[in-house]
Formats: sequence, structure tokens, C-alpha cells
Amino acid sequence: MFLLMVPLFSYLAAASLRVLSPNPASCDSPELGYQCNSKTTHTWGQYSPFFSVPSEISPSVPEGCRLTFAQVLSRHGARFPTPGKAAAISAVLTKIKTSATWYAPDFEFIKDYNYVLGVDHLTAFGEQEMVNSGIKFYQRYASLIRDYTDPESLPFVRASGQERVIASAENFTTGFYSALLADKNPPSSSLPLPRQEMVIISESPTANNTMHHGLCRAFEDSTTGDAAQATFIAANFPPITARLNAQGFKGVTLSDTDVLSLMDLCPFDTVAYPPSSSLTTSSSPMGGSKLSPFCSLFTAQDLTVYDYLQSLGKFYGYGPGNSLAATQGVGYVNELLARLTVSPVVDNTTTNSTLDGNEDTFPLSKNRTVFADFSHDNDMMGILTALRIFEGVDVDKMMDNTTIPREYGETGDDPVNLKEREGLFKVGWVVPFAARVYFEKMVCDGDGSGEMVQSEEEQDKELVRILVNDRVVKLNGCEADELGRCRLDKFVESMEFARRGGDWDKCFA
Repeated sequence: MFLLMVPLFSYLAAASLRVLSPNPASCDSPELGYQCNSKTTHTWGQYSPFFSVPSEISPSVPEGCRLTFAQVLSRHGARFPTPGKAAAISAVLTKIKTSATWYAPDFEFIKDYNYVLGVDHLTAFGEQEMVNSGIKFYQRYASLIRDYTDPESLPFVRASGQERVIASAENFTTGFYSALLADKNPPSSSLPLPRQEMVIISESPTANNTMHHGLCRAFEDSTTGDAAQATFIAANFPPITARLNAQGFKGVTLSDTDVLSLMDLCPFDTVAYPPSSSLTTSSSPMGGSKLSPFCSLFTAQDLTVYDYLQSLGKFYGYGPGNSLAATQGVGYVNELLARLTVSPVVDNTTTNSTLDGNEDTFPLSKNRTVFADFSHDNDMMGILTALRIFEGVDVDKMMDNTTIPREYGETGDDPVNLKEREGLFKVGWVVPFAARVYFEKMVCDGDGSGEMVQSEEEQDKELVRILVNDRVVKLNGCEADELGRCRLDKFVESMEFARRGGDWDKCFA
């Protein structure tokens, strides 16, 4: 672990007028995220760019209520493929180019395609996603920024220690403070803004880090997600593979895993460049709004197969389908409870007691009401599982590892109708690139004054609400009201699994 002191105002050099006043024709906006070609781009599972998920319950602050606390848990923005995935992509492209004696017209672009994507790092598209996320966070929670010259009024930021996560936190901060300055227009005498702390927590294999798994040996050794995906690939990929082999090339025989690598290029080749406003398919750098030409090799149903495959992997590997997934999120949940209740962290799992016991690295002042944490998709899945967010998923009906349920839909569009069907899980709705979970406290007394909670009586009335990518999630186990909220004390009680240790002992049984 190391503590990085950063002058937040220095990040603002990365924010342009285009960022502060997004092009209305742009595919990606702070308010709604990525909306172009949604039948394709919303079917990439965790590789989908962030898009605002329609909510059955209004995400607006209810009339007569005022926010008293806001925390975001965010995934990093769009990235390049991991080393393993990059190697697989490169291998299949080499296989095609060295063996193909004929290409169908839709496949000819591969002859001249040069695979030059980076590895693991945040892309320019992902940087912009995170700037947009910071803008949106400020716009939503500006009422909690009491005095921008007071460090305690500004977001307290933590990031897990991988480069793309740290860069995402920095870009989020750029967007947040750009929006703040555009809103407040402070005099030059008040600049630069106060220096702020960002806590960066190591991802070394032995480090206690509530935003990065790695300590629970039984979980790290589990293969439930891989097994579910392997079964699904065997049942669903052969027809796609046979079609590409018959219609796409001569002289090449692709395997199912080769086809999966070509499918991976559809999202990764699309989000490798900065977003722009063009909406057409092209083989040139597409700026995240022109679909990669690899997308045209697949039908809408093919991409639904791809999307469901990603959902299976996350559900059974890092979500409720893995018996130890919730255990990985327990430490973060206990930190969240500490912040919500302004009380010391009580946990013996993945928390770092040195950090969490220090006011500089885990402040618990009542004046601190805005927090921002940055992590990965797999870790967010464990945290959301520990928060009981997925308890309504019908595993037998909706998460079959051979057949896509009818309710899953044929394309990525029309998510409102899909989400009205009970028990559905789609990973693109939960942990896409630049995913964000908002944790809110509010008091509802009808005066709408926006004043801070002062009395113990008012604190007893505090309500907790959680939004996942703008969708209000009705909380489980705490007598949630019709707006999905629970009283703070009831919410704390409902986190009994986390509070009693979360089966951490099973990690080493």
C-alpha cells in the first residue's frame, strides 16, 4: 500500500471543452453512457461500454428527501485485452492469414488487418468513460459538496493498485472537478483547489485489499465459472463455428475457441479508440462509435450467445453461482457499513486494519459524506453478491449452462422489457466497462431543505438506497419500501453474513 497525495486541480488539464459540453451527436455521454448500435454494443457482457440501465423505480431523489451520503464503487474504464486474451486473438489471426486460400467478401478485411492493440491498459475510450463518470457523479451529488475549499467536503478517493484502476480514478477525478469548476466558477484567488488524498491499495498476492480478491485460496482455486462456460460453448458454438468455416474462408478450420477470440475482437477493437459521433462500420480506427468490422462477421443471435456466455462466467465464477463469491465481498461491505454508520470497521477478512484504523486513510468523520472507490468487475461481483443484490435471480430458470432462456432476449436492445421479467441476470447490466454502483443515504422529512442531518432523531430516519448503473435495486432482507430503500438500521441488520465473518474460514478448510 502507499498513500498518494495528489493536487486534484492538476488533473483538470486533461478535461477539454468537449468533455464539459459533450457533442450532442456523440455515442457516449455523461448522462446515458454509450447508446449507439445498442443491439450490438449492449450484448458484449462485461466488455460492453457503460450504458445507463433503465430503472423500474425512478433513480431521482424522491420529493421531500435530501441526500446525506453518497459513495460510488466503480469499475475501471474500457481496457485493452489481457495478455492471455491478446495472445489468443493474435494466434487466430495468424492462423487465418497463413492458411486461408480464399476469403468471403465480408472477411477480406482480415488480410490487411494489423493487430496492434495494447495489453491490459486503459484505452482512450476508457479514459473518456471515466471523465464522463466523474462529471455525472458531481452533477448528481453536488448538493453534498458543502464547501469546495474544504477538503472534508470533497470526495475521498481510493483505488485498487493496478495501473488501469488508478488511471480510471484519476480520469474520474478530472471529470468531477471539471464539472465542479464549471458549476461554481470560483475566483482565481481560491485556486488551486485543496490538495486531496487518494489511497492506492496494493494488489500483491498477500495484500489485504477489499477491492481485489486473492487471499481466499479455495476461491482462487475454484473452476465453477470456467466449467459453466465450457459446457455452454460445447452446446452452442459449433453451429457458429461451422458457418464461419463454410462461408468465411477456404484452407482454414477454426475451432470454437478461435471463434470466441474473433468475437472478442468485436468489443475490444471497437473501444480501443476515443469516442466520436460517427455511426458507421469501418476498418479504420473507429473511435468507439464505428463498430469494429469483426462485429459484422456475427449475427445478432451470435452476439446474444456471446453475451450469455459472459453472464455465465461471471455468475458462476464470481457471483452467486460460486459458494465463496460473497465471502470475497465481505470486507468491502463491512467498510461500507462503517462509513454509513460513522463507526469503526469490524472485520477479520480482507480489510487492512492499518489503513482502516487511520483517519488519514479511512476517514470516518461525520463531515465526510462523499466517497469514491475504484476496482475491477470480478471484485464488484463479489461485493454485490455479499450485498444480497442477486437474491432474486432464478438460477434454475435463468442461468442454465446449456440453453439461453427465452427471457434473455434475442438482442441487446429493449432492456426495459427484459428487466421486467423476474429473476434475470445480465452481466452487461451489472459490471460493464466503467460500471458504477451508487450507495446513498437520505432523510425524508418533507421540507426539501437540503440541510445536513443534525439530530439523533433525524439520523434514525436515514434510509439507504443502492443504484447499479442508474437502476435502483430493491434491497433484500431489510423491509424495503416501494422505492427500494431500507432504514439504515434494518440495512445493517440485513448484512448479518458480512458482519459475522462471511464464512472466511472456508477459504482455508
